[in-house]
Amino acid sequence: MSDQVRQQAIAARAASRVLAATSEEVRNQALEAIAAALEANRERILAANAEDLKAGEQDGLASPLLKRLDLSGHKFASTVEMVRDVCAQPDPLGQTQSATELDDQLHLYRVTVPIGVIGVIFESRPDALVQIASLCLKSGNAALLKGGREATITNQTLAEIMCEATQGILSEGWMTLLPGREEVRALLGEEELIDLIIPRGSNEFVQYIMHNTKIPVMGHADGVCHVYVDASADLDKAVQIAVDAKTQYVAVCNAAETLLVHSGIAPAFLSRAVPALLARNVELRGDERALALANANGQVKPATEADWSTEYLDLMLAVKVVDSTAEAIEHINAYSSHHTDAIVTEDSEAALTFLREVDSASVIHNASTRFADGFKYGLGAEVGISTNRLHSRGPVGLEGLVIYKYILQGDGHIVDMYDGQQQRPFTHRPLDQHWQA
Repeated sequence: MSDQVRQQAIAARAASRVLAATSEEVRNQALEAIAAALEANRERILAANAEDLKAGEQDGLASPLLKRLDLSGHKFASTVEMVRDVCAQPDPLGQTQSATELDDQLHLYRVTVPIGVIGVIFESRPDALVQIASLCLKSGNAALLKGGREATITNQTLAEIMCEATQGILSEGWMTLLPGREEVRALLGEEELIDLIIPRGSNEFVQYIMHNTKIPVMGHADGVCHVYVDASADLDKAVQIAVDAKTQYVAVCNAAETLLVHSGIAPAFLSRAVPALLARNVELRGDERALALANANGQVKPATEADWSTEYLDLMLAVKVVDSTAEAIEHINAYSSHHTDAIVTEDSEAALTFLREVDSASVIHNASTRFADGFKYGLGAEVGISTNRLHSRGPVGLEGLVIYKYILQGDGHIVDMYDGQQQRPFTHRPLDQHWQA
């Protein structure tokens, strides 16, 4: 098995070098071919997806996971739209980030290039395969992909259609689907051939990946996201945002898991928010003060210490009453997974303090945490969410899949001209020009 994965990684490395030199026109042609092929094969894809859904139901797969697995309806159309949206994004490659004159006719450029070969291990959402592959293609990276076993048939079908669509346009090996867990273990040992691993899954899974490879890892573990309703919040906005952040789509990492409420507004807010959340079948778990204010009918359960750090991915929400914005920030920075956290307030000073001091990849004022998404941010799509503090943070789109290299162009210049006995000074003057390939 390890030999097979190594050969696939070698092929991906070769394909990545060709893809890195491919024009934007060719990459866009391949993306449009993929979008057209997905549309033409809609029934074939949905039939494969129905098989996975049936198997998931028989295996007792939880309802939120079945929802993530389902590719029918609007989700299929959105998946195709996402491919075209990635295609329409500006070319991330060959962009001049800086240009400096070191001396007359000695010019230094910093130019964006692909990372190389990216291994992505993702959850049971088959639309994630299309997102990831499209982003890797547009950014000139070869992709080794491993999806969740729940979506095995759907992923195989999608990968076959996408590879068939790009035959004659791209080099074979630009995208490879790894079918089993054994391949993942082998993948983690190929540090000479794979440049980056992006895991999407549980905290336990991400930690396993990080501790079992020498390859750089980019991603996030949990999505413990908060909505804080400040004393100066508009009640209509606050109820609407809290309900949307929790219930709009519960099985995703940017859904709210904890609701913090300022004591000054808690009676008025909870009297409206609790019925609205219960009407959406949300199970509420509150601290002592939340219970006292909202538990007249016994509909709110007592929260435990574990609730403050739990990613439910389900219709459950922990509720805590706090006495200040500072206390809310302290709670969030202690229990948050540094993914996405929001404040609802009409107090600009409270909002600014929250936005500055909450240590998360996305921090939001008067809007739902569900906006923390590559497509919604205008990135075309996302390969995942990163809570890393190096290279890329938040929704990782095309910019997060490129790095840069320095290009120095001279005219017979040698270092001895500057370090020798007759030391010539550098000019180090910024240039208002771009490197031309």
